[in-house]
Amino acid sequence: MKVHAFGVAKDITGAAMIDFPMEETFVKVKDFKDLLYQKYPDLINLPSLAISVNLFYASEETVINKHDEVALIPPVSGG
Repeated sequence: MKVHAFGVAKDITGAAMIDFPMEETFVKVKDFKDLLYQKYPDLINLPSLAISVNLFYASEETVINKHDEVALIPPVSGG
């Protein structure tokens, strides 16, 4: 699955686009996050990490198809 990473998530993963291997066709966001934290443990230190699926913010129960467009959106600050 292709995953877009923004901000500090991009820094942690080392790329703006990561190829994240998925063995299952469908997975819930909460399970996907667990897999992300295993591969990129520094992500767990973020105060929050939103996931978007097909350009919409996803809940923990949203189901991701491995062909969906997924993005990691860390907390944003600025002035």
